[in-house]
Amino acid sequence: MRHFYGWEGASAEIRALYEDLSAIWSRETCAPRLRPDWSPENRTLGQCSITAFLVQDLLGGEVRGVPLPDGSVHCFNVVDGYLFDLTSEQFGEELLDYSDRPLQRRETHFADEGKRRRYELLKARLLALREGREET
Repeated sequence: MRHFYGWEGASAEIRALYEDLSAIWSRETCAPRLRPDWSPENRTLGQCSITAFLVQDLLGGEVRGVPLPDGSVHCFNVVDGYLFDLTSEQFGEELLDYSDRPLQRRETHFADEGKRRRYELLKARLLALREGREET
């Protein structure tokens, strides 16, 4: 079983969040350009920015980005000095260089209405999952 970047030092809260997100990431929440390649086996594909900003909502901290060769940016989180990337598994064995990466702003990312809607969907699904667990 693979784990996200930063798994080893992750708090129980971050690990639980990863497990919850793993249950709800879907083709619907995947970036449209990557949907043809999305699968349950590669569920983190195309989920980075919406996940990173949702993590920021829940845990605070910063969202930073790694520029990719295709011109896009891969987002990850830094909370209280701890760096982790809940969607790093989409890169397989490739290890990204997370050092000295620029801050990402939600206003910039969510200027894309489709991305903002995917974020809202992921957030709603996470809240529903967690509320459902509290009721049982």
